[in-house]
Amino acid sequence: MRIHVLSFLLAASTAAAPGARAQAAPTPMALVPQPRHVTRLHDLVLRHGIAIGLPANADDRFAARDLGDELKARHLRVTYGGEASARVEFLRTGTARARRLLADAKIAWTAPMSDEGYAIVAGGTHLTVIAHSAAGIFYGAQTLKQLVYGTGATARLQLADVSDWPAMRYRGFHDDLSRGPMPTLEFQKYQIRTLAAYKVNVYSPYFENTLYYNANPVPAPPGGAMTPAQVKELVAYAAKYHIDVIPEQEAFGHLHHILKYDLYSDLAETPHGHVLAPGQPGSMALIKQMFWQIDSLFPGPFMHLGADETVELGKGQTRQRVKDEGLGPVYLGFLKSIDSTLKPLHKRLLFWGDIASGSPELVKTLPKDMIAVAWGYGPSKSFDRAIEPFRQAGMETWVAPGVSNWSRIYPNNDVALRNIQGFVRDGQRLGATGVLNTSWDDDGEAIFNQTWYGVLFGAAAGWQPGESSIPAFEHAYGQVFHGDTTGKIDDAQLKLSAVQALLDSAKLGDANDNLFWVDPWSPEGQRVAEKIRPVVRRMRILAESSLVLIDQARPFIDRNLDAVDAMALGARKIDFVGMKFEFADEMAQMYASAADSTTPADQRVNSRGQELIDMSSTNGRAQDLRDGYSLMRDLYEAAWLRENRPYWLHNVLARYDMATQLWIARADAFSAARAELGRTHHLPPADSLGIPIKR
Repeated sequence: MRIHVLSFLLAASTAAAPGARAQAAPTPMALVPQPRHVTRLHDLVLRHGIAIGLPANADDRFAARDLGDELKARHLRVTYGGEASARVEFLRTGTARARRLLADAKIAWTAPMSDEGYAIVAGGTHLTVIAHSAAGIFYGAQTLKQLVYGTGATARLQLADVSDWPAMRYRGFHDDLSRGPMPTLEFQKYQIRTLAAYKVNVYSPYFENTLYYNANPVPAPPGGAMTPAQVKELVAYAAKYHIDVIPEQEAFGHLHHILKYDLYSDLAETPHGHVLAPGQPGSMALIKQMFWQIDSLFPGPFMHLGADETVELGKGQTRQRVKDEGLGPVYLGFLKSIDSTLKPLHKRLLFWGDIASGSPELVKTLPKDMIAVAWGYGPSKSFDRAIEPFRQAGMETWVAPGVSNWSRIYPNNDVALRNIQGFVRDGQRLGATGVLNTSWDDDGEAIFNQTWYGVLFGAAAGWQPGESSIPAFEHAYGQVFHGDTTGKIDDAQLKLSAVQALLDSAKLGDANDNLFWVDPWSPEGQRVAEKIRPVVRRMRILAESSLVLIDQARPFIDRNLDAVDAMALGARKIDFVGMKFEFADEMAQMYASAADSTTPADQRVNSRGQELIDMSSTNGRAQDLRDGYSLMRDLYEAAWLRENRPYWLHNVLARYDMATQLWIARADAFSAARAELGRTHHLPPADSLGIPIKR
C-alpha cells in the first residue's frame, strides 16, 4: 500500500540554452498520459502570454481555439497573431516545413503514428504540433496544455520535443446513467471535454430505462431520462472532440425498470423480474424498437447490447428449455438472435463477456463480427482467463476495468488503479483493441466528481503501451488535473487510499456506504463497531489530514474545483464515520457510568448529570452526530446538483433526514432521562433508550 508521495523522473536533462536539444532537466514532467518519447529542453516564462497560429483546416482550427480557451481560463494572455513570449504552430505531416522540422528534431514519423499520433517540436520560443490527422493535431494540443503550468504572467511553458501515439485504438469510458444520478447535459459536455483532454475517444452511456423511446415512453422517468434532442446535441458536441458516443442499452438482463410495468410483464423471465424471456416473441420486438431508435440517434459504428448477469434465466418461462438444452446454449441462442435481428443496422455489436466464465467452449459459436467486452473489477496477477476465450475464438475483444466507486463513500483508488493497470496491460498483450473503463452507481449515491482519479488513470493506461506506472500517475495527477504544483492534492489522495487499506485490514472491505448509514447501536452496527474500533482513530487522522492538505492546496488550484470539493466531501464523510462510532461508544460508556449504582451518594447526582449533559446538550455527542448528518446532507446536495438533475436526489436526501432525526430523537430521550434523574434520582434502562448493553 502506498501511503506517501512517490516521485518519478520521466525525462532527465540539465538546463539547456534556448534551442538546445540535449541534456536533461532536473525536474520531472508531469504528463497524463505520458508520451512515448520526450526530450525536455528548458522552461520559458510566459510573461507576455502565448501566440497561437490558427490553421486553415476547420478541425485543426478547433484544436487551436480549444487550446487557447483553456489557457485563457488559466488567466494567460492568448493572442492569435500578435507578439507574445512563445508561439505555437500546427502543421500536417505532408508539408515541407513539417518534414524539415521533424528531421531537424530527429523524430522519425512511423506508420503507427498516422491515425492519432503527433509530434511536438521545440525551437527557441516556438512549439510546433505536427500530425497526419485531425485527431493527432487535437491530441498534440492536449499535451501542449499540460506543458504549460502555473497561471497568468508567471505561467511557464516546458519546451520539449515529443513523439507519441496510442497503444489501443479504442480508449473509452463507460458511465452508468441508470441507477440514480442522471447528469445534466452541461455536465456531460464537461465530461466530454475532460475525457478528450486525456485522449479518451469513446464515451459510453449506460441505459436500462433512462433513454426515452418514442414507441416505449412509459419506463423513462420524467426528468430522469435523456431525450432524443439531448442525445443528438451531445453526439454532435462529442464529435468535435474526437469522441464517439457508444450507447449501451441493456437487451437481456438488467431490465427490471422496464419489466416492472405490466405493459411488459409478459416478457419477463420471472414476474416483474430483471431478464427478458428468450421464448417470448415480444422480447425481440422490444429490442428491435429500442435499437432502431438508437440507430437514428447515434451515428457511430458501434452499439452495446449489455447482456450481462442474466441470473434469472432458466428460473421462469425458459425453465424447461434450459433444462433440455442447457443454460449456455439458450443464452447464446438469444444473443445470436439479437445479432441477426439487428444486422440491417450495419453496426458492430458489443456485449459483456460473462459467457466466457460459464461456457467458454460455446464462445466460438458467436458471430465473429461481435465484440466481446471482458470485465472484472478487482486486482489480479493475471486477467488472461477473462480474455483468452474470445481471443481463441478469433473475436475482437475490449477490456473493462472499473474505478471502484460503486456503493462507496469515496472510490477505492488503490483497488481501482491496480485493477486498471493489470487488466489493460494484459489486454494489450493479448491483442485487445479497446478499453472501456467503467463507473457504476449501484446504490444511487455516487458523485461523479469523486471518480476522476480512476478515470484519468484509465485514460493513461489505454494510451500508454504496456503496464502503466501507478507511482508516475500519483506524482502527476494533482498538477495535471488541478494545476497544484505543491503535491498536496496527490498526498491527500494517497491518505484517502490509506484509509481504504486500513478498513480492509479490519475486515470491513473499504469505506462503503453502509458504514456511513448504519446505526452504531443496531445489531449490525455493533458488529461493525467491533471491527472498526482498533483502526478508527488512525482512520480519522488520515481523513482529517487529507482535509488539511486539500485546504492548503486550494490557493494553488486553478481548474476542476468541483472535483476538489467532491474529494473534500469524501474525506469529511469518512471522518464522520469514525466520529459516529467513537461517539456512540463514548455515550454508551457515559450512560453506563451515570447508571452505576456503586457511585458514592455525594457524587452521584452531579457526576451523573454532567455525563448526561455531555451526551445531550448544546455541545452533546448526540447533537454532534445530528449536526454531522445535517452538514453532510447540505454538502452532498450541493455536490449532486453541480453535476446532476434533481431526479432521484430526494431518495438519498431522505436517508440523511432520517439519520438526522434519529439523533434528534435520541438527544431528546437523553435530555428526558436527565430530567428524570433530577426528579427521581433514577435513570431508565439503557436499552430503553436504544443504547446496547454488553452482556
